[in-house]
Amino acid sequence: MATIDYFERKLDDKRRLTIPTELRAEFASGVVITRGFKDYLHLYPLVVWEEEVEPKLKGNILDEQTADLNVQFRMGKTEGEIDGKQGRVMIEQHLLNHAGIKRDIVAVRAGKYWRLQAL
Repeated sequence: MATIDYFERKLDDKRRLTIPTELRAEFASGVVITRGFKDYLHLYPLVVWEEEVEPKLKGNILDEQTADLNVQFRMGKTEGEIDGKQGRVMIEQHLLNHAGIKRDIVAVRAGKYWRLQAL
């Protein structure tokens, strides 16, 4: 079975992104969407966020780099689930604005998460 590492989609009128059928099991635990390091978004399976990202954000309370990462990833962070019928997840408008996404999105796998950016 081929691995999907890239897909393109158009958001619907309610700002929902349809996840390809082959990837829906990956997001069965839920979805976390955050700002990326630049003008794009990160899309995480909830289990990856909880097991890999959260521990990194709980570094030394007085470390400025840890604080900067917390601000970067928590500002505007949303959690949700993909709907069972259509496999869609809604993306908040403020996140779309951050990434400059109007309607067309390209998603590229970046290890255990996905980078979402304007097409």
